[in-house]
Amino acid sequence: MSAPDAVVVGSGPNGLAAAVTLAQRGLSVTVLEARDTIGGGTRTEELTVPGVLHDVCSAIHPFGVGSPFLSSLPLTEHGLVWRWPEVDVAHPLDDGTAGVLRGSVEETAAGLGADADRWRGVFGPLVERYDALADEALGPIVHVPSHPVMLARFGLRAGLPAAVLARRFRTEPARALFGGCAAHVSRPLDRPLTSAVGAMLIVAGHRHGWPVAEGGSRAITDALASLLRSLGGTIETGVEVTAMAELPPSRVRLFDTTPTAFAEIAGLEPPRWRYGCSAYKLDLAVEGGVPWTAEAARRAGTVHLGGTFAEIARAEAEVARGRMPERPYVLVGQQYLADPTRSAGDVHPVWAYAHVPHGYAGDATDAVLAQLERFAPGVRERIVATHVTDPAGFAAYNANYVGGDIAAGATTVRQLVARPRLTDPYATAVPGAYLCSASTPPGPGVHGMCGHRAALRALDDLSR
Repeated sequence: MSAPDAVVVGSGPNGLAAAVTLAQRGLSVTVLEARDTIGGGTRTEELTVPGVLHDVCSAIHPFGVGSPFLSSLPLTEHGLVWRWPEVDVAHPLDDGTAGVLRGSVEETAAGLGADADRWRGVFGPLVERYDALADEALGPIVHVPSHPVMLARFGLRAGLPAAVLARRFRTEPARALFGGCAAHVSRPLDRPLTSAVGAMLIVAGHRHGWPVAEGGSRAITDALASLLRSLGGTIETGVEVTAMAELPPSRVRLFDTTPTAFAEIAGLEPPRWRYGCSAYKLDLAVEGGVPWTAEAARRAGTVHLGGTFAEIARAEAEVARGRMPERPYVLVGQQYLADPTRSAGDVHPVWAYAHVPHGYAGDATDAVLAQLERFAPGVRERIVATHVTDPAGFAAYNANYVGGDIAAGATTVRQLVARPRLTDPYATAVPGAYLCSASTPPGPGVHGMCGHRAALRALDDLSR
């Protein structure tokens, strides 16, 4: 067999997106995957009881369905089916009420009472131009914008600390709903730029919803792999790359790895790269589903737990200081509501993880379950099986999740702006070698844009 034009190390959504981009341009591509199955953060397994499907890491995909790259591909022809829950996000409060993110700005605003006009004013103008905004925002922060006015409008919101933007809302359901989305950034909410992720998630939800992939998140990479093979690409599993000399000759090499892993493979000095907070995850098999007090949460694909905005901010600040909060911020996925194929009879998969300090070695199971019980009394009695993935488990599952950091790098201001460096973020010190992982712009999430943009950068060099 002749040597490929391109080799991609890693078969997560970014590695496969890079491979597809190169194959679309006529290059022969080989993807090398260390594990026996492809997928990176998009694997789905029976972790608790037979027939109940759990997403091992990524679960809900507002950026996937609206990704400028993924949405351009014929993935439905390769088996990918998106499914939407009745309610995108619910953020329950102790009094039984909830902030609720629905499919449109108007539907959401209608449920926010006195904050209806403020919600429209903050997010409405961005929703109208979301597709153009996504093409700008899901890439390097430092670039020449194609839509400068729209990007500036987004920047006025995104650049603020989430704690500042939250003050625009008078009611707790609106503040908490925004705060739960903003906390996806995994950083203290009083820091600059912490509004960015929350604003993008909300606007993406209002434009495309927060769907799941039928059959589990693995369906996304299965579809990408099928498309790649149809374009002549090949995938080899069970191939761990530890040094450049182990790679076959090729014109370009792309690495779906962290900067530190790439440096080790390339024999370079370790880069200045920080890792952030960790994830502590419970996969639960729950008979009859979760008995939420807030009715909207019973219909929501995603539920954010943490109480008021102030409580969430306090918990995230504690984690950043290296302390385990008594009441952590917990993200809950109820993918089966949109995709019943994941359940076995009346036993349903519930996906829940908390933000914990980096490399946390303690047991956070009771803290996560206590947050569930707080907003869904009686849920413990419905749990028939539990699977725990602590930070060490995440690191063992995926080498990119150093210390349990599933974002592949801390979301500090420096690493948001320069991820992993200010200019030319996909190129490396090794000619012909490029980074294409979530450690590059635009960062974590199943959107394929890191891989796609890295491949375009490689193609640009090849054309010279």
